[in-house]
Formats: sequence, structure tokens, C-alpha cells
Amino acid sequence: MTDATKKIVRVQTGVRIEKRVLKVLKAIAARSEMGLGDLIEGIVLHSFEGKPPFGADTLDFVSQMKAAYGLDLTAEDSHLLSEEA
Repeated sequence: MTDATKKIVRVQTGVRIEKRVLKVLKAIAARSEMGLGDLIEGIVLHSFEGKPPFGADTLDFVSQMKAAYGLDLTAEDSHLLSEEA
């Protein structure tokens, strides 16, 4: 049996993120029983390869959480965001 894990080095970072987006991400992480950092790493690694990070069941959950937290932002909004003064 071989060890398929990859040894990595993680760093602590301060990332600013929209409040409702963070709430949805935390809910997905909790549902998947993983840490928020692990979830974000997985999303990014999938995106780097042009692969969708979530299956249909998780996307259904995301829709529910977006509604619950009032998240109305879409991918089209990503380059149009500005912070309140």
C-alpha cells in the first residue's frame, strides 16, 4: 500500500471576503465536515484545472444557503464589487 498524500506547507493569511459569501462557504465546509481553508483549497485547485468544484447535491445546498443568507451576488458581479464607505 502506498501513501497517496502529498506533503505541503500551509501559511496563515488574512483574506478579506464578502460577509455573505463567507457564511455560505462556512456552511458548505461544516456540511462537508472540513475546515474552511481545506474547502477553499479544493475550490481553487478544481478551478485551476477548469473543473467544477461541486456536484449537484452540493450546488442545491449552496442555493439554499444563498437564499438563507440573502446572497444575491453572481459570477458576473465579481469584477463590479466595491466596499461601502
